[in-house]
Order: sequence, then C-alpha cells, then structure tokens
Amino acid sequence: MRISPGQTVMESDRQSLDHLFSVTYEELRRLASSVQRGDPSVTLSPTALVNEAWLKLSDAGAVHATSRTHFKRLAARAMRQVLIEAARRRNAQKRGGGMTPVTFDETLTDTAKCADDLLALDTALDELARIEPRQAMMVESRFFGGLDVAETAELLGVSEATILRDWRAAKAWLSRELSRER
Repeated sequence: MRISPGQTVMESDRQSLDHLFSVTYEELRRLASSVQRGDPSVTLSPTALVNEAWLKLSDAGAVHATSRTHFKRLAARAMRQVLIEAARRRNAQKRGGGMTPVTFDETLTDTAKCADDLLALDTALDELARIEPRQAMMVESRFFGGLDVAETAELLGVSEATILRDWRAAKAWLSRELSRER
C-alpha cells in the first residue's frame, strides 16, 4: 500500500493490516472454527476468536505483514494466544474433568478437547521452539493458522519436502511430550 501525502508510515501499516484482515476474515473465521471444533468448554465463538485475535494484532502497533501468508501466520499466533488465555481462565475456574489427548492427523481436524490439553500443547510448543524453532513455527502455522504445506513452505522459505519431514518429526516429538504429561 502506498503512503499518501500527510500520512505516516504507522497509519499506512495500519491500513495495510486492515485491508489484509478484511480480505482474509472469512478464511480466518473458518480456521478459528476448525481449531475450536469439538471443545465443549469453548466460550469464544469463531467470530469472537477472530475478533479477539484482530484486537491483539492491532494493539501490537508495529506489526508488519509482508504478504497474505505472513498475515495468516501472525493471525495464527494471535489466535493461539487468545485460546491459551481463555483456557487459562477456564482452568482457573474449574480443574480437571474428562481430559482427552491432543492428536495430530494429516487433516488437522482433531483439535484440543479441553483447556488442559490446549495448555499442555502450548507448553510443548514453547519447548519445541527452544530446540527446533522452525518446527514450532510450522506447527503453529498449520495447527492454529490452517496453512497448508505449500503456504507453510513459502512462509518459512523452505521446500515442501522439508515441511513434510518437519511435520512428521514435530508430530512425533509433540505426541511423546504430551503423553509424558498424562
């Protein structure tokens, strides 16, 4: 987006983000719905999740999305943060109850079933980020952002074969870590 006379760089960045949000809104809403599917304790609707994520992004101030894929990556991070905050609130109110493990299948339709699972996934992703940052970013982008293999490869600047290899390795590592917490 071009900066018009009298417009600051910050205003231009905000307009660019507003534009990206408007063109990706329905897709983000669909992704938010798939992330939350099957969780009976969810208190945020997909629309509310996308809106909360947008508020988090817009409050960040200096967020620069360079492409639609990059914006989806930023939105995935924001949705993860919103979901984790909501899970922590739910956990603070109510402990335990029917824990179901988080699983990762190729279609990404299985999702965190309760606040405890989401919090365990968040902790495991943070640990994975310490040892394999690219794999953690890839999992976050695919699981929370719904990016496909090609989009993830483009975002991370690697081949699709590398993403598939990393996906298998990250799923195995996360499954092992999550099973240790049970």
